[in-house]
Amino acid sequence: MLKQITPPPPLALPLASQLGSSLAPQLPPLSLYVHFPWCVRKCPYCDFNSHALHGALPEGHYVDCLLRDLALQAPTAQGRELHSIFLGGGTPSLFSPSALARFLEGVREQLELAADVEVTLEANPGTIERGRFADYRAGGITRVSLGAQSFDPEQLERLGRIHTAADTERAVDELHAAALTNFNLDLMYGLPQQTVAQALADIERALALQPAHISHYQLTLEPGTLFAGRPPPGMPDTDRCADMQLACQQRLAEAQYTQYEVSAYARAGARCRHNLNYWRFGDYLGIGAGAHGKGTRVGHGALAIERSVRPREPRRYLASLEDGGAAGARELAPTGGTACARPGLAGLERRAIPPAELPFEYLLNALRLNDGFEEKEFEGRTGLCFAVVAPALARAQQRGLIERSGTRWRASTLGFNFLNDLLADFLPAGASGTGVQRGGFIHSAPGSVPQIS
Repeated sequence: MLKQITPPPPLALPLASQLGSSLAPQLPPLSLYVHFPWCVRKCPYCDFNSHALHGALPEGHYVDCLLRDLALQAPTAQGRELHSIFLGGGTPSLFSPSALARFLEGVREQLELAADVEVTLEANPGTIERGRFADYRAGGITRVSLGAQSFDPEQLERLGRIHTAADTERAVDELHAAALTNFNLDLMYGLPQQTVAQALADIERALALQPAHISHYQLTLEPGTLFAGRPPPGMPDTDRCADMQLACQQRLAEAQYTQYEVSAYARAGARCRHNLNYWRFGDYLGIGAGAHGKGTRVGHGALAIERSVRPREPRRYLASLEDGGAAGARELAPTGGTACARPGLAGLERRAIPPAELPFEYLLNALRLNDGFEEKEFEGRTGLCFAVVAPALARAQQRGLIERSGTRWRASTLGFNFLNDLLADFLPAGASGTGVQRGGFIHSAPGSVPQIS
């Protein structure tokens, strides 16, 4: 039996409402992240919650559990409509168009969707059959993120990918034929033995396919991965990676792809709304094995913000929902202490974010954006007065890491190159910078928040 706890009182940080802010506390926009944990084969660099599929895909059962999971968490929406849905993994494209259509119809029955809701499907080029994207579109998918990673056959083999460059090109042909022109291509740089010219060659192959969006991120050796245990030979050094990044940034800019985030480039009007909600510290429900969520409540003139996580292992996740969700939730004290049960939430673990951690949590996301953030946005999303972070921002400005224009703050070019150093100034006392979100500090690859592509 889990005993009831009384969380410690929050630190006495000034609330925006206490210092004359004109902003009344209000809920931020809401998105939905859905995790599909299976893939054909686990890539050696991947630190996401993905599991090689052995045996038949439990497609129908998993969709049933996702909808049950959503029903249990639906009250968190508090009347808000969903403005984006992201189906991430793993490899969601292992699921049939009919299964995903049934899932999306179930979402519509439970929650209000914005008229122009963005619905993104992550897809592996090696799992797409002819005509499949047309069926996905008919079932409600409006955007696709295709994991190309590289067009070099040797690099694809080193990365353990199951597809070829020709598979990516065929998948893009299918996207255009299905009128799904709002698609993203994932590309990596800093690959083993890669040169600047080879990184640029990948960019050129991608541009020829006319994506609306490109995610371009550096290969990093994440703890717990095969690459971390046995690093591939010929990993480029920091200087060569920086040269690759700069050269590719310039080429993408020439092709009219605007960089709006650390690793995201988009044509006009094609920025990913779902990802922008993460980086602007919006709320998102997280359903599926290992899915993370963030929720906000308004009470007594202040905001209460919490994060949630589902069991990572697919069998545990399914088992937690097979009895209708009676297993109860684990609710952690703000310091991560003893848990208490909240009946009917099926193994969902929740943790209140202490006010002292909110500045770091907010800036970890907002400073990824080229546009940065407005002072009023900080107050509106955290419920804290901007004065809480003003001194540290001023110090960062003096070091050349932050730029200010009126009430808008953004990382400088130098700050983008040393984002971890910039963010370290905002860590709460005694924190190490690991585990404040899923990946802790900034990663070029998506990892500190639910899937980003």
